[in-house]
Amino acid sequence: MRPFQNIIRHVAIVSSIFLLSIAAGCSKPADKPAAGASSAAMSAQSGSKLGDLSEFRNIAADVATLVDKNDLPGAKARIKDLESAWDSAEAGIKPRAASDWHVVDKAIDRALDALRAGSPQQSDCKARMDELMKAFDSMKGTQ
Repeated sequence: MRPFQNIIRHVAIVSSIFLLSIAAGCSKPADKPAAGASSAAMSAQSGSKLGDLSEFRNIAADVATLVDKNDLPGAKARIKDLESAWDSAEAGIKPRAASDWHVVDKAIDRALDALRAGSPQQSDCKARMDELMKAFDSMKGTQ
């Protein structure tokens, strides 16, 4: 009886691993190019050398809207989401085009500084957010 239980246990383990691999989907990220695909083709699909920045731009647009409404505390809280997302994605984005990454990163830093100032001024925050939005928009043409 013991050998039969071991066989069942091994079959169950192998089946579980197989089913989990199917449930998890493909092991390679969707934004990775297929083997042999050129980086130019990848850039053409994503719109920039850095890839798809829409997630980050959308957060920045939320922050800009809050700044326009003079909700600087809300904007300060929301830009933290941008900072966290950008920092988390750095290892995957920066190697694609370091100089482009630095342009956006510096614009994010200036917007963070403006919103985190001791007494943030709406005009300064608005100017920094406008610069940040332009930085994101300028990446669409870098292919």
